[in-house]
Amino acid sequence: MERVTVNTPAAAPQPADRRRVSTRLAAIAESATLAVDAKAKALKAAGRPVIGFGAGEPDFPTPDYIVEAAAAATRDPANHRYSPAAGLNALREAIAAKTLRDSGYEVSPSQVLVTNGGKQAVYQAFAAVVDPGDEVLLPAPYWTTYPEAIRLAGGVPVEVFAGVDQGYLVTVEQLEAARTERTKALLFCSPSNPTGAVYSAEQTEAIGRWAHEHGIWVLTDEIYEHLTYDDAAFTPIVQVVPELADTTIVLNGVAKTYAMTGWRVGWMISPPDVTKAATNLQSHLTSNVANVSQRAAIAALTGDLSAVDAMRGAFDRRRRTMVEMLSAIDGVVCPTPQGAFYAYPSVEGLLGRTLRGTTVSTSADLAAVILEHAEVAVVPGEAFGPSGFLRLSYALGDDDLAEGVTRIQRLLAEAE
Repeated sequence: MERVTVNTPAAAPQPADRRRVSTRLAAIAESATLAVDAKAKALKAAGRPVIGFGAGEPDFPTPDYIVEAAAAATRDPANHRYSPAAGLNALREAIAAKTLRDSGYEVSPSQVLVTNGGKQAVYQAFAAVVDPGDEVLLPAPYWTTYPEAIRLAGGVPVEVFAGVDQGYLVTVEQLEAARTERTKALLFCSPSNPTGAVYSAEQTEAIGRWAHEHGIWVLTDEIYEHLTYDDAAFTPIVQVVPELADTTIVLNGVAKTYAMTGWRVGWMISPPDVTKAATNLQSHLTSNVANVSQRAAIAALTGDLSAVDAMRGAFDRRRRTMVEMLSAIDGVVCPTPQGAFYAYPSVEGLLGRTLRGTTVSTSADLAAVILEHAEVAVVPGEAFGPSGFLRLSYALGDDDLAEGVTRIQRLLAEAE
């Protein structure tokens, strides 16, 4: 038999100025929180006793009644087919009803777009209202995904920093100082990831009225709405400033409240024209969210909040333990978080000091030393804004939390 030789053509020469990866995507930074979590899991899989404080993920299983609803949904052939890109009508109705129940104002189900997790809602919200060159005010410390989503939309993130002395809460005066004629939107997150800070009703109203006065869109991330502690309370910005309804996009999801991070169900609520535009985008991007996950979300939103209350009680206990232990470390200042499940201590007092032969110049340096010598994974402040801070999630078991912070205490006691 004659042998046939197939010659693979050489790759076509590329112009010197042509990139293999688009400039748009090449500029995106990896999610720092997911990167830390992945590294911790990889080290643990390799046999090292690493304790991870990186992931913003409840350690509880999804409540049984939600899992049972999903199991039943798998057996219904209706869920084996495509469904509307904007979400199942029953889920959009449940989200509207939940908004009235928890936030105190009415929205139409037609204003709701169900997304593949909260991240897709964030991305599509910025894509819907931000044009190239538009500026978006971004209170810092901020969740690591916000600036990347803004840039993907062609916008320019403008950081407005509030430190420990302000309880990580920006003021109207700071926002006004950062406002220019190019300011299009404000990202508002309360309770906050990464700091756990919660704006009071008065602060929320003042910011909302300022945004309305200047015609600035508000993108409000409310995914931690049910996780507040002590006398702090979540305040929906549209509830206290109803005039904002036509220039506000509400971002939310089931991940944090119901321990459903892996189910990937989020949503955005917006004025009808914005919802329509974002739905058009999603129809080309991903189409519908998995129907089984949507059915699980319906069960979550229409059930009672007793399981949520139990989880919040555990988070509260862990919160107090973590703050007490971190505050005992020389050079660390840890404000008490009032919401979410993160502590955000300042480690500025440790910068410039030497630890196990390494001079720690940044919080990224410190996080690397802690991982190497204490086998504890934390996220450095550079992922959320300025250096000089660490984020630790207390959404993990009590024993691991105590052991992990104890290791950090022992290591940082050696700082010279």
